[in-house]
Amino acid sequence: MKRVFLFAAILIASSANAAPLEYIGQQIVPSGTLFAGTTVGGLSSIDYDAATGSYFAVSDDRSAINPARFYTLSLDLSKFVRSATPGMQGVSFSAVTTLRQADGTPFPSNQVDPEGLRFDAARNTVFWSNEGARSGAIFQNPTVREASLSGDHIRDFTVSAKFLPSGSAAGLVPGDRGIYNNLAFESLAISHDGRTLWTATENALAQDGRPASVAAGSRARMVGFDIASGSALAEYIYDVSPVVQAPGKPTGFATNGLTDFVAIGDRQFITIERSFAEGAVTPGTPVTGNTIRLFYADARHATDVSAFDSIAGHSITPVSKSLLLDLSTLTNADGSALALDNIEGITLGPIREGKQTLVLVSDNNFSGGQFTQFVALVITTPMPEASGSAMLLLGLATLSGVARWRKQ
Repeated sequence: MKRVFLFAAILIASSANAAPLEYIGQQIVPSGTLFAGTTVGGLSSIDYDAATGSYFAVSDDRSAINPARFYTLSLDLSKFVRSATPGMQGVSFSAVTTLRQADGTPFPSNQVDPEGLRFDAARNTVFWSNEGARSGAIFQNPTVREASLSGDHIRDFTVSAKFLPSGSAAGLVPGDRGIYNNLAFESLAISHDGRTLWTATENALAQDGRPASVAAGSRARMVGFDIASGSALAEYIYDVSPVVQAPGKPTGFATNGLTDFVAIGDRQFITIERSFAEGAVTPGTPVTGNTIRLFYADARHATDVSAFDSIAGHSITPVSKSLLLDLSTLTNADGSALALDNIEGITLGPIREGKQTLVLVSDNNFSGGQFTQFVALVITTPMPEASGSAMLLLGLATLSGVARWRKQ
C-alpha cells in the first residue's frame, strides 16, 4: 500500500501545477421547460446510477408549482460542449416521481422543501432531505427520509433536537436554536462503504454562530446517520468560507453555503460552496453574482461535536479542506468565461477514457432570469474503472498534500 501511495505521489507531484479538474462542457435546459405536466426547475441535487447510466435529480419546488418530486434523466456527456450557448442536446428526462407523505398523499404547498437526494443501489431506494424552514410564516423541522423509487415514504432518520428551529424568526436573538432559514439540510452523501448517510447544514446553527457574510464565514455542521438503524452518529464542524464578493449595493443580499457534497472515501468528500452576491460584478466575467468553488474536505481528524448542543466555549478541530477548483476560472472554447448559475448539486459520473467524471447541476429558482445548468468535469488523474473511487481519493489527497508541502 505504501508503494502504491509513493508511486501516485511521484506521479501527481510531477504535474502538481496542473489543475486537478478539467472542464468538459455544459448543457442548459431553458427555464419554463415542461416534462410530464411539470415545470422542470429547482434542481438542487443530482446522483448517478452506474448500473443503468441514468441520473436522479430532486426539485426544490415546495409543492407550490407542482407536487414535490424528483426526476429521472439521462446525460450524454459526449454532447456537452464548451460553449456559452450550448443548448440541451444530450439531456433527456424520462420520468418524474412524486415524493409522498407517510399517509401516501403528496405534500401540501409550502409544507416541504426537498434539497438533497441520493440513490442507494444496495437498497434500490432514495434518501432525500427536507431543508425545513424558519420564518415569520412557518417553523418547520429539517428531516432526512428514505423513499421507494415510486416516491412512497419508507422511514425518517433521527434528527437531533439541536437542529430544530426555536426562538425568533431571524434566529439572531440570544437563546435561539436550530437551523437558519434556507440554510439547513441542503446536501446528502452516502459513505464510501455504504453504511453511513451524511448531510450538513448550509451554514451554522443559531446557537453555534452567525450565517456567512463578506466579513466572516460560518460554522456548518456535518452529521452522519447509520443507514441500517436510522440513528444519528458523529457530527463535525465544516467552516464555510466568507462570501466571495460584496453585493453591488450595501443592502444587497449575499450568502455563501455548503450546498452539496459527494463521498470519495472514509469521511472524505468533494464539497460545493456556492457564494452569491446580489448585483456583484467581476470584471471580464458574466454577471450572475455566483462564485462556485469545489473543495476536498477531510473529516477524519475533526472533533466529534455531536454531544455539544452548542460549540461555544469548546476547543474544536474542524474538517480540513483544500480548494480544488474555482469554476470562475473556467472558459469556453472561444475564450469566453463560463457563466455560472446557482450550482447546488454534485455527483460522480461515469468513467470516460479511464478518468472519473463529475457532474454538477444548478437550481434556477424557477426564474426566467436564471437557467438549469449541467456542467461536466473530469478528474485529470488517470484511474482504472474498477477502482476509480479509490484512485480518485488517493489523487485528491496527494494533491492536497503537495499543495501543503509547497506552501510550507
